[in-house]
Amino acid sequence: MIDFEERHFPFEGCFNFRDVGGYPAANGRRLRWGFYFRAGRQDRMTLKDHEKIADLGIRTQIDLRRRDELEDQGRGPLGSMGVDYRWHSVIPPNGSKVLNAAAGEGISGQRYLRYLDFDSTPWLHVFELLANPESYPVVVHCTAGKDRTGVTTAFLLTVLGVERVLIEEDFILSNRDQPRHVKFLESKGLSSGSVHRNLGVPEDAMSVFLDGMEKEHGGVLPYLRRIGIDDEMQAAVRRVLLED
Repeated sequence: MIDFEERHFPFEGCFNFRDVGGYPAANGRRLRWGFYFRAGRQDRMTLKDHEKIADLGIRTQIDLRRRDELEDQGRGPLGSMGVDYRWHSVIPPNGSKVLNAAAGEGISGQRYLRYLDFDSTPWLHVFELLANPESYPVVVHCTAGKDRTGVTTAFLLTVLGVERVLIEEDFILSNRDQPRHVKFLESKGLSSGSVHRNLGVPEDAMSVFLDGMEKEHGGVLPYLRRIGIDDEMQAAVRRVLLED
């Protein structure tokens, strides 16, 4: 079982922020700590949070949100810290309606698969950044840090040779910060049942997604190669993120 506490950053106003370092990967190597962070929105961070996130030395903020989410929420504190901001939205403005029609309204692995029906260019640009040593440390995030961020992180961990069981366990860790997030929203008068449900993930969603990747695309790696994330780029990502 993955230790949630050793990789989780319990910011006061940001949730599901964690380090993916330490996972065993290809050829007996491990992921470097402090290089790749995954997270939810950061715009509600407190001043104390600002000090803590500054200590992480983040150089690149990779934002997967839709334009309307960005306009509503803003970038968060990293924008005033000289961090290189890269916006690569994986869902277009009308994407939620398209996803609802294709896979239903609830969060699911089938819904994640339909992300891939949109433009694949954002995924390519994300990996171009991940292949560049000058990008690190990076934080990859969406609004809740679990769905779009979860798919992106699953792609990355697959490239790094992390076993599928760990990829699925890392994904489910998003549920561990849900109670704290709910409590925060309740304290701000932003609570509702539908909001609470959307803060977590179904435990089988990543398994369904990865099964679907095999069925529809022959697996994650063939899909990534098909959209331009070739073996050379994948090797560059491994050189950066895996310990010697």
